Amino acid sequence: MSRLIIPAIEQSPVASQPLLAGVNQQLGMVPNLMRVMSHSPAALEGYLSFNAALGKGALSNKLREQIALTVAEYNGCEYCLAAHTYLGKNLAKLSDAEIEAARALPSPYAAESKTNAALQFAYEVADKHGHVSDATLSKVREAGFAETEIIEIVLNVAINVLTNYVNNVTRTDVDFPKANVRFVK
Repeated sequence: MSRLIIPAIEQSPVASQPLLAGVNQQLGMVPNLMRVMSHSPAALEGYLSFNAALGKGALSNKLREQIALTVAEYNGCEYCLAAHTYLGKNLAKLSDAEIEAARALPSPYAAESKTNAALQFAYEVADKHGHVSDATLSKVREAGFAETEIIEIVLNVAINVLTNYVNNVTRTDVDFPKANVRFVK
């Protein structure tokens, strides 16, 4: 059970209501995460704006969802694992094998794959709190990622850490099909 109230749209602060209506229009629902964030219109607006900006970046939606799964598994976030498993399957069209590989720590993708390099880098960014080694940075570059993409991988880790922490603190009720956490650091 959530430790904070999950308000209905009409019970949210007035400044949050149009933001939640926009989420509803885009997704056909308002996830409990957004409802929890709506307690702070500034937090909700900041999150939605940051997420929308990253969606316009160089990384594919597929890779962004894979990074989200890697980070959610790392942080033991039940809500985000459920949400990104659902979004990964239904929006990014990830296969079950791709979802499982993104959740495995470290990733079982072929060592030479570009996806593996991105997920390993994302994992190390989370694990080392950004203090990655020169060798780690070299590996992601050697896999073919330019500075733009490297920055976006780091920022996708950061936005997912943000939502993981919100959900872990509040124990947000999961409103997506469950995906059990296997790894808790």
